[in-house]
Amino acid sequence: MSDNDGKKPLGVRGAGSRPGNVKQSFSHGRTKNVVVETKRKRVVVPKPAAATGAAGSATSSGITSASKRPAGISDAELERRMKALAAARAREADDAAQREADEKAREEERNRRREEAEAKEREQREAEEKARAREEEEARQKRATEQAALKAAASAAEPDAAPVAAPASRAPASKVAPVARKREEDEQQTRRGKARGGEDARRGGKLTLNQALAGGEGGRPKSMAAMKRKQERARQKAMGGLQEREKIVRDVQLPETIVVSELANRMAERVGDVVKALMQNGMMVTQNQSIDADTAELIIEEFGHRVVRVSDSDVEDVIDQVDDRPEDLTQRPPVITIMGHVDHGKTSLLDAIRDAKVVAGEAGGITQHIGAYQVTTDSGALLTFLDTPGHAAFTSMRARGAQVTDIVVLVVAADDAVMPQTIEAINHAKAAKVPMIVAINKIDKYEANPQKVRTDLLQHEVIVEQMSGDVQDVEVSAVTGQGLDELLEAIALQAEILELKANPNRAAEGAVIEAQLDVGRGPVATVLVKKGTLRQGDIFVVGEQYGRVRALINDRGERIKEAGPSVPVEVLGLNGTPEAGDVLNVVETEAQAREIAEYRANASKEKRAAVGAGTTLEQLLAKAKEDENVKELPIVVKADVQGSAEAIVQAMEKIGNEEVRVRVLHSGVGAITESDIGLAEASGAPVFGFNVRANAPARNTANQKGVEIRYYSVIYDLVDDVKAAASGLLGNEIREKFIGYAKIKEVFKVTGIGRVAGCLVTEGVARKSSGVRLLRDDVVVHEGTLKTLKRFKDDVNEVQSGQECGMAFENYDDIRPNDVIEIFEREEVVRTLA
Repeated sequence: MSDNDGKKPLGVRGAGSRPGNVKQSFSHGRTKNVVVETKRKRVVVPKPAAATGAAGSATSSGITSASKRPAGISDAELERRMKALAAARAREADDAAQREADEKAREEERNRRREEAEAKEREQREAEEKARAREEEEARQKRATEQAALKAAASAAEPDAAPVAAPASRAPASKVAPVARKREEDEQQTRRGKARGGEDARRGGKLTLNQALAGGEGGRPKSMAAMKRKQERARQKAMGGLQEREKIVRDVQLPETIVVSELANRMAERVGDVVKALMQNGMMVTQNQSIDADTAELIIEEFGHRVVRVSDSDVEDVIDQVDDRPEDLTQRPPVITIMGHVDHGKTSLLDAIRDAKVVAGEAGGITQHIGAYQVTTDSGALLTFLDTPGHAAFTSMRARGAQVTDIVVLVVAADDAVMPQTIEAINHAKAAKVPMIVAINKIDKYEANPQKVRTDLLQHEVIVEQMSGDVQDVEVSAVTGQGLDELLEAIALQAEILELKANPNRAAEGAVIEAQLDVGRGPVATVLVKKGTLRQGDIFVVGEQYGRVRALINDRGERIKEAGPSVPVEVLGLNGTPEAGDVLNVVETEAQAREIAEYRANASKEKRAAVGAGTTLEQLLAKAKEDENVKELPIVVKADVQGSAEAIVQAMEKIGNEEVRVRVLHSGVGAITESDIGLAEASGAPVFGFNVRANAPARNTANQKGVEIRYYSVIYDLVDDVKAAASGLLGNEIREKFIGYAKIKEVFKVTGIGRVAGCLVTEGVARKSSGVRLLRDDVVVHEGTLKTLKRFKDDVNEVQSGQECGMAFENYDDIRPNDVIEIFEREEVVRTLA
């Protein structure tokens, strides 16, 4: 028998056999043991090929028959269970390795903190030892000086001194003797205190009123700062008395409200003095309370400083807005956003690009959730891809001023051609004014027709190079990898044409791609750096949040110390979760970052609370009248069917003239979505729905952003409303209507009125308050308003032709006989579009 005879075969119990079968297998002699050994070898081998071969051999010899195999277990079941067992053991090994790595990292962090604490304690001890040595040296010098003075006094008091020198020696002795007596009394008191011991030791730790008033001489040591101040006063006194320090006058920036402690800090005064001054002015406040700007101005002037009034928005002036010099700019990688219709292969294309270009064996791989990553082409060009969740994020970033995308890759399926979301992507790319590259995906399918895609794109003003246009198009397949290299080279070529550059040697500026609240790490934001270099430890403000960079993690999951332009990183260390598209700026101090974040939060709250802060038709009309340069009315249209949408767009194109026109930013079929609201908000346009409604998220977004949604079921009503809104962009027309002539016969001077013309109405009619022109020899000498119209002594409103009357002009008296008066009326005509 073998060494394993009498023992349970390895893996048999784990595969589901019963103990009774195992014991029975050893009671039938050596032949059964060979069978068990054969099964044991087959079970232990984890590879499927080996297992299959063993099973085949066992079956051929008749060993694996139902009568000799453990009951209820087949070869396939046994093999499946052993594979599961091997996989479980592999997972356990991986988990154990991960836990070991985490524990090692935590241990390194603890060691680092311990070393920092020890270094800090060592520095503190060295400083204390230096201070103690300095104090001992000063005390030693003081004792030496006193001893020298005592010796001099003793030698001067000796009786055998010369009689001539006696009067001179007695004078210093009389001065030094009290010092010597005081020192002797102190020594005797010290000896008595040591003899008593118990009572002094018991009362030594108590602070009495006399000790407190004596300046801390009664057992409590003075602080190091107090001792330094005392030594400085003694030194100045020895040099000729205390000198009054010159008052430093500062320029104190004063906002609308300020905290008392912050006011004292800006004046470089003690908080207690500021609080005392406020109390003397009748304000019982503490250092943590806020005061208004007028009160703070009185306190600042009382302390002798200058006041500099600033507004709340001035807090953002600390953000560096300098223009980069051309010699400081360096080449940066392009930022590419992939967009397109659902199920056209955007995600598959991203995965294919990532898997094809990531270096094999790289630790950590690519983390999907970061939302952005970098790849390197065969020519060595570095590209940054944004994995954005559709057009909504693209538009929200643009609406917040984060224009981070350099190139848009439009993915169109070769077997499906142009679809509604493809049209949306085209409109978004055109609105952002970024170059576009068309990737015709799924070229490996039998029903693929790339020529139809190129032809359909012509309807949306996208002309590819094969159709004699300027838009690059590449046929790709995310499944087979066909055309991926050509696509990356096309992107690199477009980036080379754009000449993308940035200055890495400045304060960092970036944009938030996405943000989330991680359970273990807190708020985490994926930031794409646009300018400068973001380093660990930098203080930044992003939107309504601020923080300090605690850690930077790149797209491979590795911790890095800094990130340059066009590099996507995860930033840890925020105090809250920002929104996608918020701009990140690095500032100098944390106080500045906190102040900017608080101002932005308050401004956003006031904006949300404001009534009518959106883009309604009436507000757009008022804005158009104020701004003479506005000659275009942007709108977004959604309809129930494609035919209605096309009819509405054609009707919109017919509205307008050489002064004003209607611009349809986007038209589509289906319900109004958040993407439509985002596009309308970014462009300041209303949304029109024809036989469709907005879904719940779109309604909530429209209410928050203040975007107006109007619903219609009759196309003529929609056209009339848009025409009326566009007509508001036209200025009103002023027309003149001639009503009569009058000739001046004589001029009279009337007290209280001035010069009055006696006239004869020769044609038409004369009306009071009409416009008049004074003609002298058929030349217009005055144009104004008719102030007075009299017939005999009565004021009248109208005088017919052939009748005489008296007329007086508004603010004009130079009238002469034989002058002709032309009478007219002005009317304002509202212009409308036909």
